[in-house]
Amino acid sequence: MVVGDFAIELDTVVIGSGPGGYVAAIRAAEMGQKVAIIEREFIGGVCLNVGCIPSKALIAAGHHYQESLDSTMFGVTAKGVELDFTKTQEWKDNKVVNTLTSGVGFLLKKHKIEIIEGEAFFVDENTLRVIHPDSAQTYSFNNAIVATGSRPIEIPGFKFGGRVLDSTGGLNLKEVPKKFVIIGGGVIGAELGGAYANLGSEVTILEGSPSILPTYEKDMVKLVTDDFKKKNVTVVTKAMAKEAIDNGDSVTVKYEVDGKEESVTADYVMVTVGRRPNTDDLGLELAGIEVGERGLVQVDKQGRTNVSNIFAIGDIVPGAALAHKASYEAKIAAEAISGKKVEVDYKAMPAVAFTDPELASVGMTIAEAKEAGLEATAYKFPFAGNGRAISLGKTEGFVRLVTTNEDNVIIGAQIGGVGASDMISELSLAVESGMNAEDIALTIHPHPSLGEITMDASELALGLPIHI
Repeated sequence: MVVGDFAIELDTVVIGSGPGGYVAAIRAAEMGQKVAIIEREFIGGVCLNVGCIPSKALIAAGHHYQESLDSTMFGVTAKGVELDFTKTQEWKDNKVVNTLTSGVGFLLKKHKIEIIEGEAFFVDENTLRVIHPDSAQTYSFNNAIVATGSRPIEIPGFKFGGRVLDSTGGLNLKEVPKKFVIIGGGVIGAELGGAYANLGSEVTILEGSPSILPTYEKDMVKLVTDDFKKKNVTVVTKAMAKEAIDNGDSVTVKYEVDGKEESVTADYVMVTVGRRPNTDDLGLELAGIEVGERGLVQVDKQGRTNVSNIFAIGDIVPGAALAHKASYEAKIAAEAISGKKVEVDYKAMPAVAFTDPELASVGMTIAEAKEAGLEATAYKFPFAGNGRAISLGKTEGFVRLVTTNEDNVIIGAQIGGVGASDMISELSLAVESGMNAEDIALTIHPHPSLGEITMDASELALGLPIHI
């Protein structure tokens, strides 16, 4: 092994250390491969540093603040409640993000995975170059897994900088905005809109489509919009954002609705209209890897690109941009390199929005089942019929099961309500395993628990409901 003009030989190299990359590296090491991981910015990628994890921390902080302000329904009255947002951000960065990223770094070292800092560029199908601010090195490799993730989309008239923020900027504000405009009412926009509303902001969400959270069913979305109304969050749909004007100490956002131009002035505007795959400037074309029009890499069921020794996973391949999807694909790719007979199966891919209340879904909706020609029925049980939900003071929402008419097989489920993000796992297992409603109904659920709502919904599907 010679450093300098000669290439350093690597076995399996992983590019990117997010939930796709670090999981791929660890699983590959567990399979006996000698692994190196290349990271240009920070271990843990977007998710752990400026995405999934820090956003949930701010959401949790908002909940605690609101509970401190108003818990009179439980007979708890607090006086002089104040929010020190500087301490909130310090907790988020040091106790949450740093704890997790340090943990990932420890796991990589535990598995003897070499960490290479810098930006990777392919030279050909077996060679890449890593550029560091003060150095560069060429590496040859036997197999590569590309897990470079995605970045926020910038739209015309809203160049990131100053008071125009992307989601990263929105997570790292030094103070809670008095007024906050969010362009894009998808999952990120709705989650952070709710978080900042709970922290005290007057929030306006501008969404171009007829509804916020367009990937969820209407009755689920209504749970969130009803909550937004209670928090004085303004939601404007069918709104086309035109431009942001920086006023120095504020920003004015111009937008159009039904052909009429409107404007709103706030402390900051955050743009969350989607994400773009990080496949440019990687030299993929030099390696012969085919990239589609939207920058997505086409792969087979093992994550293999058209170049047999190079794999791609996560946000840079077709499908939902979900951290858990990337981690799932990571294990498949790493095991495929080791010769395992594995392939992806997206039969039960859960999706969650950490809104108020939480939304979660897996498998088919009733509309999708009918479109697929399946004879199925949807059964809906309310949180209001559950003792645990009542004792929490969180009775909004429902669990819905979609089951086949012939044998009650659970082919989909949707949950809107407190704890939905945790409850969906049982139903993901049910869909993945081909369970029927009787399997859930015969499973003893602890009392009182939110999980009983799933049991009650399954009994409803069987025509034997107890609590409704």
